[in-house]
Amino acid sequence: MENTIFSILPPIIAIVMVLLTRRVLLSLGAGIVAAAIILTWFSPLEALQELATSFAIIFWDGGFNAYNVFILLFLLLLGVITAFVSLSGGSHAFAEWASNHIKSRRGAKVLTVVLGMVIFIDDYFNALTVGQVARPITDKYKVSRAKLAYFIDSTAAPVCVVSPVSSWGAAIIGIIATILAGQTFVEYSALEAFLWMAPMNFYVVASLAIVFFVAIRDVDFGEMKKHEVLAISKGQLFDPEKTIPGEMKEEFPSHSHGHVRDLLLPILLLIVGTVVAMIWTGYQNAGQVFDIWLIFENTDVPASLLVGGVLGALTSIILYALQMKTNKTANVGWIGKGIWAGIKSMMGAVLILIFAWSLTSLIGGLETGAYLAGVVSDGNVPTAILPVLLFVLAGVMAFSTGTSWGSFGILLPIAGTIMIEAEPALLLPALSAVLAGAVFGDHCSPISDTTILSSTGAGSNHMDHVLTQIPYALTAAGIAAVGYIVIGYTGSLWISLGAVLIVLAVLFVVWSQRTTIIEKQQNN
Repeated sequence: MENTIFSILPPIIAIVMVLLTRRVLLSLGAGIVAAAIILTWFSPLEALQELATSFAIIFWDGGFNAYNVFILLFLLLLGVITAFVSLSGGSHAFAEWASNHIKSRRGAKVLTVVLGMVIFIDDYFNALTVGQVARPITDKYKVSRAKLAYFIDSTAAPVCVVSPVSSWGAAIIGIIATILAGQTFVEYSALEAFLWMAPMNFYVVASLAIVFFVAIRDVDFGEMKKHEVLAISKGQLFDPEKTIPGEMKEEFPSHSHGHVRDLLLPILLLIVGTVVAMIWTGYQNAGQVFDIWLIFENTDVPASLLVGGVLGALTSIILYALQMKTNKTANVGWIGKGIWAGIKSMMGAVLILIFAWSLTSLIGGLETGAYLAGVVSDGNVPTAILPVLLFVLAGVMAFSTGTSWGSFGILLPIAGTIMIEAEPALLLPALSAVLAGAVFGDHCSPISDTTILSSTGAGSNHMDHVLTQIPYALTAAGIAAVGYIVIGYTGSLWISLGAVLIVLAVLFVVWSQRTTIIEKQQNN
């Protein structure tokens, strides 16, 4: 049943169940079981073997699977950092400092969005780091954790996918280079093609514009409005009855000995350690050639995150230990309790990620992505609508498989082959559409690892984040679709980008008027 319509059943089962039940592990488990049964043609014993294999290869895939294990260890280390930042009073001190420098709720939201755009090296790194820095500030000004997760998720991948100096950019440039190889009509390099494609990524343009507007003006609708009303009126930043990754269950002793450095220094060393390790591993893997593009193409992101995580965790523990001289509540016993509390706080996120990886592995065996790609490549489709069709297909694929990288890894070569044969002038718009759709689908997918990590970084319930972000993602996708239709028929970047900006301007005017009316009603 590989590469057939049956291959899309497991992700559909997982996604429908998670939307209906909001129980992520149960829903992922149902999708995993369904995938194993379909993959083995309904043979119970073989299905059990496939299930066991799908979990085993997360840790051992013909050898130690460092990529996955290092990501999981980094999550646990991040929990330890969070615990000791709280234990030392760093979060409280930073919130007090922020209240003296950031004077409004709007300022807290805008700062979060700016941080999300500045930290563009890697989306995993972005999602987890921005959450740690911004959470004390947004908590102070009663910004719901669901909105914080939206800010993080809607700036992480969108910025990484258009930045050449990122793990995403390096990988994409490498794929583009293979597509352009041997094409005599091409007069630009893979890097130049990537840079030209950035403004053609209309989903990124729309998504970032919307997230900035939402940060400046309180544009809340659907589930997000419910969360924001509870946060503002009752100070309820999240539902205490739901599982919140990264939330400390341990009651730490309160004190006033914390300093801003107790939060900023561990995060700073985490960032510096990660970036330096990325450069070093990229330099070593690139044959010790100091070429920045080559370095980021060959960098080892999980290993670098682990280095940064260890450095940050040790720093947070040391800073707490230094308080033992002045803080009577600080003692050696709390160090062990803090480490254990940090690990426990991340176990929910770790389990969700493991289940998502297992499902992704089985979906790969079913060749779900290849089947979806074949839907477009086998049909006789007018070339003018290929960009928007590829955008939609990439979105569906990323949503179904939970991986933007897997989606554009499959679709970019297919899109390149189609456009080179059918309409070379639309090659770059088509490739941009694939990247845009992959990010869009990833934003909406409850089984996406980056969505899971954004929830974790923000300390938000995972399904709360998914359900509150989808309306904004769909809005950005609709605007992007307009851009791809226009560029398909005109071939002009500037006309299509202008169309996207006009639609955004109209949308913002409508939203502003609606917000003003609501504010007047509230004042009366």
